[in-house]
Amino acid sequence: MRFLPKTLALVSALACAGLAQAADIKIGVAEALTGGAAQYGVSIRNGFQLAAEEINAKGGINGNKIQLVIEDEQGKKEEGINVFKKLIFQDKVLMVFGPTLSNSMFAAGPVANAAKTVVFGTSNTANGITDIGPYVFRNSVMESDVLPVTVATATKHYKLKKVAVIYGNDDAFTKSGYDVFKKVLEDQKLPVTTTETYVKGDVDFKAQLTKIKASNPDAVVCSCLAEEAANIMLQARGLGLKVPFIGGNGFNSPKLFEISKLAGEGTFVGSPWSNTNPAPVNKAFVAAYEKKFGGEPNQFAAQGYDALYIAAAALKDVKLTGDINADREALKNALPKATISGVTGPFKFRPAVTKNGKPGGWDADQKPFIYLVKGGKFTLYDAK
Repeated sequence: MRFLPKTLALVSALACAGLAQAADIKIGVAEALTGGAAQYGVSIRNGFQLAAEEINAKGGINGNKIQLVIEDEQGKKEEGINVFKKLIFQDKVLMVFGPTLSNSMFAAGPVANAAKTVVFGTSNTANGITDIGPYVFRNSVMESDVLPVTVATATKHYKLKKVAVIYGNDDAFTKSGYDVFKKVLEDQKLPVTTTETYVKGDVDFKAQLTKIKASNPDAVVCSCLAEEAANIMLQARGLGLKVPFIGGNGFNSPKLFEISKLAGEGTFVGSPWSNTNPAPVNKAFVAAYEKKFGGEPNQFAAQGYDALYIAAAALKDVKLTGDINADREALKNALPKATISGVTGPFKFRPAVTKNGKPGGWDADQKPFIYLVKGGKFTLYDAK
């Protein structure tokens, strides 16, 4: 009988070990939950939370439940680096989703890549993101895939002959968007009347818009984040500049209409997601999101939601061992083969074509939807 306590202790230890094996799969989520980029980051977090609840309610992944470890990277490069280090080295998450902005990914992504930990961007559309290295993935469709379609559609619809351009020249996302716009306009032989710039934090765009108005364009191409774009639209209308706008991925936020009201009427924007997509999986997502969060989802919520399902599809083929380094490597090798039919439509990865000749990560292989702003809302464009 004197050995019973040791026996019970052994049984208890074995039971705990068994529980540990069936414990949560810790996944990091680094998003901007405060600051200017929270208009995107909060929606992304909501998408992850909804997907995690659904996956766990159905039994998790091979019997293991997902545990999201959520951190606020504030849309700042330095904070992004700090949060990534915490999630990877302290929390020992299997992978990291985020950060919200391309600027932050260029700063924090190398931390994950060097640590041989998958980092998965859901809102990083700038060119060069997946040049960081082979552990970098994204389901955010690149501007270089979306903008040619957006510009061509707007040009045909409005019979454009010439456009003006305005962009933020001190942000990786808006600068990259401008670079793509510039190439697209050259390729499609659409002359530019003037190109104006601003810096992050600017709120008065009247000087730039006065020059744009004087150049007499048929439309204004804008590579801007939503809050800046909304103020540019409002001030343009105040100056009597009535031509339509053509926007990039930064426009895809409810903030655009909260500020600009109806100033953005007639704007063309490309997006990897459509709220009116009639696919059953999308209709179910929209309904579930509205029930849980009391508001409509946007593109960023949809991409976050799909991203977790993409990771779950890969993890079903991964036998987790408890060795965090081995498990991270196994996930990195499984992810490129993951495919889903998600709320953003059929999804698969394609290998990045890097400029530096080194092994790169994986980009989204997906077609965009095109929106036309009507009544202060994004409406799916119908060429008919």
